Amino acid sequence: MRVIEAAGGGSLIRVVRQASLVPMALTERDRTILDFERSWWTAPGPKDTAIRERFELSGTRYYQLLTELLDDPEALAYDPLLVRRLRRARDRRRRARVEGRPVSQLDGR
Repeated sequence: MRVIEAAGGGSLIRVVRQASLVPMALTERDRTILDFERSWWTAPGPKDTAIRERFELSGTRYYQLLTELLDDPEALAYDPLLVRRLRRARDRRRRARVEGRPVSQLDGR
């Protein structure tokens, strides 16, 4: 919050402005990444190859962008089922790393 005080005509005027972050709308690339992630397994061939051909990105960069999208409220609004599923998978992998166990040992998977 930012407070601006100014004297005018013998009185003190106090104006309070709320600083707010306006969420950015998803870009076309963001939507395409989410759409791809929803259905990549139906395409023939390895996922990494499809990522390179479709997005001209390395697998590492693709997953960096995807991870950022998972925390974006706009992505959640665009495809809530996919985003929640991917968040759960990410959280399982993180938990396994912290606990030092394979993901397959968490919740019977």
